Amino acid sequence: MKKRYRIKKNEEFAKIIQYKHRKSSAAFVVYFTDAKEDISRVGISVSKKLGDAVKRNKIKRQVREMVKDIVDFENCHKDLVIIVKPAYLDKDFYSNKNDLEILIKKAII
Repeated sequence: MKKRYRIKKNEEFAKIIQYKHRKSSAAFVVYFTDAKEDISRVGISVSKKLGDAVKRNKIKRQVREMVKDIVDFENCHKDLVIIVKPAYLDKDFYSNKNDLEILIKKAII
């Protein structure tokens, strides 16, 4: 996922979460709002409850890879914040990817 498709600033995360439009599952919560720009952007948040920094960074890399396959950044026009829950660790990569794909499709529609 290219850096221009990422939400990086804490204020942007807070604005998207403030709208309270969300979809959730056991492993993820996806907050969404209409994009201000012509492209879609995604922010990923992983709690310290999921492990040390090495483990959290690995989870973020995995989720970025999932998002890269799921979201069409040029045509979606939504800003998404994905919060990873502790149940993420109980499933394998492909189960989590299917779960996230369902949530993102619900959020985009």
